[in-house]
Amino acid sequence: MAFLRLILILCAAALTGPGPGAAQPAGGAAAPPGSAVWFGLHFIDTSTEGAVNGVREDETRRVEMAETVIAEDLRGRGFTLLEPPADQVARIKNPTQSNGSDSRIAREMGAQYAISGEVQKVSNLILTLNLYIRDAESGGTLRAGVVDIRGNTDESFRRGYRYLLKNIIFREE
Repeated sequence: MAFLRLILILCAAALTGPGPGAAQPAGGAAAPPGSAVWFGLHFIDTSTEGAVNGVREDETRRVEMAETVIAEDLRGRGFTLLEPPADQVARIKNPTQSNGSDSRIAREMGAQYAISGEVQKVSNLILTLNLYIRDAESGGTLRAGVVDIRGNTDESFRRGYRYLLKNIIFREE
């Protein structure tokens, strides 16, 4: 009887699709390639290690490497990436949560999109990777996704962002 109940639950889940807690891209269809201002990744360290030891050089390099991985993927999908003006970015603590400053800068630069991301370090084992694609004109989020990774290594960052881009942000392709 329990087996039959399990089968019914699995069938219902397959018919209704992923639940509200599943990672899903925001918006509808994927953003068509165009010009985008790439703000890079903002690193947030909420771990005890970060509070005690401060910024680690290997993590700084790892974030830069992940930015390169994302930029190469976006270019490979046909996006033309523009670098935002350093003086304007310096006034923004975190482009992903800038109250529309990222979209305003992208719009003023003539770009179609503002793209930015976050890395949140919960511990040296648990990190969360986020990526946002916003419409420069409206400021609305077109695509967004998040994945949790295990391990603070170059390979876990690479795999995490590649998975996020392929399976969440650009899932329809």
